[in-house]
Amino acid sequence: MKMELSRKILPAGGVLLFLTVALAALLPSSVLAVEGESTSPATLSGDFKSAIVIDAETGLVLVAANENKRRQPASMLKMMTELIVLEHLAEDDLKLDEPIKVSAKASKMGGSQVYLKHGEVFSVEEMLHALAIHSANDAAVSLAEHVAGSTDAFIDLMNMRARELGLADTEFHTVHGLPPGWKQKPDVTTARDLSILGRELVKYPQALEWASTKNAPFRDGKFILTNPNKLVGTYRGLDGLKTGYTGPAGFCVTATAIQKGKRLISVVMGCSTDKARATETTRLLTYGFNMYKQVPVIAAAGEVLDEPVAVKGGKKKKVTVAYGESLTVSVPKNREGDLVIQNEIPQPVQAPLILGHQVGRAVVLLDGVELGSVPIVTMEEIAKGNWLNRLLN
Repeated sequence: MKMELSRKILPAGGVLLFLTVALAALLPSSVLAVEGESTSPATLSGDFKSAIVIDAETGLVLVAANENKRRQPASMLKMMTELIVLEHLAEDDLKLDEPIKVSAKASKMGGSQVYLKHGEVFSVEEMLHALAIHSANDAAVSLAEHVAGSTDAFIDLMNMRARELGLADTEFHTVHGLPPGWKQKPDVTTARDLSILGRELVKYPQALEWASTKNAPFRDGKFILTNPNKLVGTYRGLDGLKTGYTGPAGFCVTATAIQKGKRLISVVMGCSTDKARATETTRLLTYGFNMYKQVPVIAAAGEVLDEPVAVKGGKKKKVTVAYGESLTVSVPKNREGDLVIQNEIPQPVQAPLILGHQVGRAVVLLDGVELGSVPIVTMEEIAKGNWLNRLLN
């Protein structure tokens, strides 16, 4: 790969930044028709109203189509319900074996359900299984009431968390995603917002375990939880996340899969059929996985930077520095030329310095998103200077 180097040095006492731009020849175009520039997310058409594919680790958008169009999410909304419960568990505000008594309101929920009866008692874990595997609306209400005291209070928590996550186009009015009743407002969100929510949810291994479970017993085996996500067990590496369907929403799914160590998250909204929902998701994920190539950005440890670093209080005024490790990053094809290496080193560094002492780090960026980093280390020892050295240096 041909590399061209430009430098920007900030005033002493600030941060020294070297900006390195990697330029590469464009690779052959994909077998799928792609619209737009190579520096933008690919835009694909299909049997959906909106769609997106992102890299789960970095949040980099790979494919997008009407990703900011607001639509009803149906049961995909339950990802937020589940996330809030999991966060309460992580903070020890809740226990998996904590009992939940079913309210009259929860027992009267329609749609997908596990037919909870007023007064029945189940653990938080059992309710989470019903929510995450079976998409049970009655379990969603029971969990919300138990965590926050009422569904209205829980909805407030959902909207607060949405603002914290930057879901600017999302409004929650239910804990389950059913269509609005008389004088009720619909839940609305976007494919982009759901991908961000999904990225947060996959941080919890339990969420992936439940989302990839096809069937599980409930109520001592008298009821079998059934996962509506037909992609589970059929698409390689797929382990979540959440389907949804109502008339206004159409067939939807937020999916995630991992292949060759790379996790992607896709969202399709407004598909015409269950089959189309599955077909478009596999198409988008497959396209996303095949967009990547491995790019060696830093060839080897010990590669010396052109500019030494200023030293304070040492026998020498400057120290030679180098990258402490090699670095290869996964980059969407045709985007190699957009990579930037940003070397961050506080100026000056304080003596004494030993060989291999870390003085900063090199960060590889694409569209401002960090893809990887390595330490920047000293290549020589710098002893602490005497009073004259310290005066002069």
